[in-house]
Amino acid sequence: ALLFYRPKPPMRPPTTTTLSVALLLACLLCLFQQSHSFFFPTKTQATSGLRRSRVNNFNSLPNLPNSLPLSMQFARSFSVGGGRSRILHNTLYKALHSTPETTSSTLSSVKTQETWTTDNVRQAFIDYFTKKQKHTLHPSSPVVPLQDPTLLFANAGMNQFKPIFLGQASPDSPLYDLKRAANSQKCIRAGGKHNDLEDVGVDTYHHTFFEMLGSWSFGDYFKAEAIEYAWDLLTNVYGVESSRLYATYFEGDESLGLPPDLEARDLWLKYLPPDRVLPCAAADNFWEMGETGPCGPCTEIHYDRVGGRDAAPLVNADDPDVIEIWNVVFIEFNKDAGGLKPLPSKHIDTGMGLERLASLLQGKSSNYDIDAFQPLFSAIASSASAGPYGGLVGAADSDLRDTAYRAVADHARALTFAIADGAVPSNEGRGYVLRRILRRGVRYGQQILGCERGFFEGLVPVVVETFGGAYPELREREGEIVEVIRDEEKAFGTMLDRGIAYFEELKARLGSSSGSTVTGKEAFFMYDTLGFPLDLTQLMAAEAGLTVDADGFDAEMQAQKDRSRMDRKMKRAGGGDVVLELIAEQTSHL
Repeated sequence: ALLFYRPKPPMRPPTTTTLSVALLLACLLCLFQQSHSFFFPTKTQATSGLRRSRVNNFNSLPNLPNSLPLSMQFARSFSVGGGRSRILHNTLYKALHSTPETTSSTLSSVKTQETWTTDNVRQAFIDYFTKKQKHTLHPSSPVVPLQDPTLLFANAGMNQFKPIFLGQASPDSPLYDLKRAANSQKCIRAGGKHNDLEDVGVDTYHHTFFEMLGSWSFGDYFKAEAIEYAWDLLTNVYGVESSRLYATYFEGDESLGLPPDLEARDLWLKYLPPDRVLPCAAADNFWEMGETGPCGPCTEIHYDRVGGRDAAPLVNADDPDVIEIWNVVFIEFNKDAGGLKPLPSKHIDTGMGLERLASLLQGKSSNYDIDAFQPLFSAIASSASAGPYGGLVGAADSDLRDTAYRAVADHARALTFAIADGAVPSNEGRGYVLRRILRRGVRYGQQILGCERGFFEGLVPVVVETFGGAYPELREREGEIVEVIRDEEKAFGTMLDRGIAYFEELKARLGSSSGSTVTGKEAFFMYDTLGFPLDLTQLMAAEAGLTVDADGFDAEMQAQKDRSRMDRKMKRAGGGDVVLELIAEQTSHL
């Protein structure tokens, strides 16, 4: 029946006769299926929640127009009372969805996977909280928190609201009277307490840069409303299948002097059965922004991509098919050197990764398969000789091609956003983190993917085109971003070739002997002379089945610092001239 009926725009809507013939054929197919089950083998249960919901939604339409042709009425009654064939459900649903006689309001709540582009997912979140729940749209802060020395990068949406949480907002600040807020915050997690850099590329869900959809209450509502809003948005707006959702709550911690959060548990039991409301330890359900600062117990919402099973044992078990999608934090304390101290008011801080939510709504098993990454993959492929992205991970990605694609795409986003917000690669602090990210991306591109030298700067316009509508600062500073990355990429280019050649010789030597460890002295040579950060050497060693003596590297680093310190003291004591030392980082520009 589907072969006979596949209307596509801009074709005219099918006639009643066409639909009647298609649906009668569908009924005949279903009768044949029931008597000859071998002809239609059963499909697996691993269909997406949204796809299943489209099938089930047909039976949730009780008031179909009386003007439907007899064949439609018969087909519907057969479906409800008979074998509930998946083929029939899908055929009828598609037919009814395009039937002129069916009113648009009947199916207005049904969302297709194509509806949820990344931009639409972001906007739906903001609209829900600002229009329905009366939150203020407070724009994302820069990803570089120049006014907060405790952070390398903004790693969560709540960073910019610390003065409110601590009761320190100035009366002349726009934060002073803020009670409810929502936005999509630009975040980077690379360095410091929250560091995902080494996982990026290896799996399908870690990023250095990502967007955090967030909502906040500052001394206004608390646990009951926060959980209610989360449930309403996920199930009624985004249409997430509720049978795939699990919630966790803080089980308590004697070392912190905190009891179990039974209030959050009982609130979730209004929506979920007890076997899907799970207690978890502080490592997962007590949220801290950093070593110090506002914090509190949290409740997490997890989604089972497979469905139709008990996935409770897989929650918080690093299973790629059971993923955390939303974290609702109950900010009650401030952490300092003396421990936890109650805050003047209780607050709500929620965070939901945009990329992860988009993958769920788009029916993708990987964050990197969503629409926002496809332009970047196309741009990388146009410069690569390794072939297009294939989505492989682990042992299946034996040549690391797809690992490299994911890492390069992620790093291009992180650098573009960070430089747009005022950071620049350097040898210290957040600047050195950016330099590590860039060199990691360039190495992956040139060595693994066979990209042309200078390919990385060409990814900046792609990032700007994809995200410039939501973040206009990218367009405003595009030229500057390209220039910074061009200079950095050029400076590392010559050293990269030398470093790769040196490491290949090292690998061959170690491979032919009993040793399997890159010494601290060798790793330090790659760092000091060839410009390879330690983590990049460790990454290359891991790919080759080798290890790196990190302690030996640290000893070499300390020895160099001691030599430099002694040299400066001798020059000051002897009144000698200051010597300008040019090493790899400087001479590469000459």
